Amino acid sequence: MTAATEDLDLIDRFIDSMWLEYGLSKNTLSAYRSDLKQFSVFNEAILLHQVRDVEVQRFLADCYARGVKSSSTSRMLSTLRRFYRYLVREGVCHQDPTVNLSSPKMGRPLPKSLSEDDVLALLAGPDEATAIGKRDRAMLEVLYATGLRVSELVGMELDQLNMQVGLVRVIGKGNKERLVPLGEMALDKLEHYLAGGRGDILGQRASAAVFVSNRGTAMTRQTFWHAIKRYAKAAGLNTSLSPHTLRHAFATHLLNHGADLRSVQLLLGHSDLSTTQIYTHVARERLQSIHAKHHPRG
Repeated sequence: MTAATEDLDLIDRFIDSMWLEYGLSKNTLSAYRSDLKQFSVFNEAILLHQVRDVEVQRFLADCYARGVKSSSTSRMLSTLRRFYRYLVREGVCHQDPTVNLSSPKMGRPLPKSLSEDDVLALLAGPDEATAIGKRDRAMLEVLYATGLRVSELVGMELDQLNMQVGLVRVIGKGNKERLVPLGEMALDKLEHYLAGGRGDILGQRASAAVFVSNRGTAMTRQTFWHAIKRYAKAAGLNTSLSPHTLRHAFATHLLNHGADLRSVQLLLGHSDLSTTQIYTHVARERLQSIHAKHHPRG
């Protein structure tokens, strides 16, 4: 029996055992088989039951070097763990080579953002000749200028605004309050909306909400999200947007222009700096760019 045949025989026995003992689906068993075959090919000079932890580490390092996703690498290690537990139980192996290995860190996916030009195109979408256009332009400007969560934006009430000093008092997660500057453009569009558009939408009705719907009630997250998608499509933005897209653009563009993570944390209302650290790639790239441009040996 050749080495390759011996490995395939072990894999077949393992797959049969997993099906008989746990009734795993065909797709799961197929993934197990594929992972183990890849591992066998990588270690072609060593039989699977003779593999040591160093061979497993080399395989995982090769996956990383080839750009295999952390989730896929983690799944492969999970397959190997299950396979070697089976071999030890069956007496084929005396030691599990995966027992002291830790799973690859999955990491948080980097948030999708927009370029500054993309944001400008999106902000220019609403028709400000209409009351609804005035409202939507103000909402987009405030969202981009403050980095508010969409729920914080649509839940904003008039008494949270201080137009004289250009601040909004935000009530965030856990009922925590923070003061966020609006910026000149957002303040201008907000004043324009409050002076005309809001009254036209409300008519004779009263509301404490800053951003109101045609029904006279506060805008909902869903309604505003549909509006964003409509304006994005009109602007030719083909990127996949999420309700947090402008919030991410706010943080990314602040860092690109020199803000520090601690300041961005406070503005976003993150209780822990570790939450804001998903943006460290932006800060790091900016520092590398500054170093390359200004250091004599950059």
